[in-house]
Parts: sequence; C-alpha cells; structure tokens
Amino acid sequence: MITGRCYCGECAYEATGGTFFHAQCHCRECQYITGGGPNYFMMCRAEDYRITKGSPKAFTRSDLESPVTRHFCPTCGTHLNTYPRPAHVVIKVGTLDDPTAYPGPETAIYMCDVQPFHHVADGVTPFDRLPPRG
Repeated sequence: MITGRCYCGECAYEATGGTFFHAQCHCRECQYITGGGPNYFMMCRAEDYRITKGSPKAFTRSDLESPVTRHFCPTCGTHLNTYPRPAHVVIKVGTLDDPTAYPGPETAIYMCDVQPFHHVADGVTPFDRLPPRG
C-alpha cells in the first residue's frame, strides 16, 4: 500500500494496488503546478485509490482540447493527483509519505515543452507528447 498527503496534512490518500507508468512530465501545465520543473508521477487504477482524509478541490481547465482533472488541497494548495481518464489516477511523487516507493521515471513525456534547465536521466525514454498506447 502507498500512502500520501498534502503539505498541511488536511488531505490524505492511499493506493492499495500496484503502480505503473512511472514517469516525469514536462508539459507546460505541469510546469505551472511544480514551479517550473518536471512533474514526477506514477499511476494506479482508480478503483485502488481513495481519499482517506479531507476533501480535495477539483480543477479542470476549460480552454484545453483534452483537459485532465487535477485535485488540490483547498488549504495549502498541494497538487495531490490527476485523473487523466476514468480508470486511472496519477499520483504525484512529492505527496508520498515514503518517496522511495517511487522507483524513478522510466519515461519522460511532453518533451515538446521541455525547458533547457530540465534534466532527463540516461535510460529514460523520451516522448514528444505521450507514448503510443499498446
């Protein structure tokens, strides 16, 4: 099981199943959320994820062609998760109670928006946008 919380502790979650798609996102939207860097994340099945404390606030941009819904702590603003599609949840690595549960990125996505100061480690597979679904 993986657990995590926001900065102030008002919101908490757990994920009881395994994780997959361990990645870093360089999209411009994630740069806003992180303060300029890539967003490190992993995914789990939505049915394995639940909020255990608090009530995060949801936000979906209306000006994007395919927006995702992001959830934040209403008090401290910590970005807890993203729902890119109904069956999956993106867990933000910075919110993990034990960040060593993240094995590191296997993939770097949205390299079309990468900044000169972003780092992609050797062995991480880059994609201009998203990898093909298989």
